[in-house]
Amino acid sequence: MVRIATVCRHAFAGLAVSMTVTTALCAQRVTAGKPVPEIDLPTLSGARMQLSALRGRPVVLTFWGTWCQPCREEFPALVAARRRHSVAQLEVVAVNQRDQELSTKSVQAFVTEYHVDFPVLLDARGSTRRRFQIVGLPTTLFVDAAGVVQRVHIGAMDTLQLAQGLALILPP
Repeated sequence: MVRIATVCRHAFAGLAVSMTVTTALCAQRVTAGKPVPEIDLPTLSGARMQLSALRGRPVVLTFWGTWCQPCREEFPALVAARRRHSVAQLEVVAVNQRDQELSTKSVQAFVTEYHVDFPVLLDARGSTRRRFQIVGLPTTLFVDAAGVVQRVHIGAMDTLQLAQGLALILPP
């Protein structure tokens, strides 16, 4: 009986190690100088969007939540930046952590309140957040037109930090 328990314990331990390795291989810490991983999520409007569809344009990618006070503080600047740099084809994409929200209605109310005119993606189960290894909200990625991350900013971002990130991805 002891031998069977030992074999089962080793088999379970091996399975746990295998699952950990698989999860680690699937997760990609997003860093500057690396291609941005693909995102394929539903939008708030009900469509689906792939980040790769924006290749050829600079992208500000923000991970956020309606309950996050720093997210609320920086959203007006993101909306303004999108409008100000529309000629440069700047895209802003907001990945909402829907698994941490009360409802999709609260996300829609936020979008309406802040006059958001860019895509809002719903990470319903947090899988994109985990795959990107996002550790805090907001987290903002500045991605150049070639799809390469130029800067990752974790936490609240002031207007100077936003301008510095945009300078890395917008044409001169």
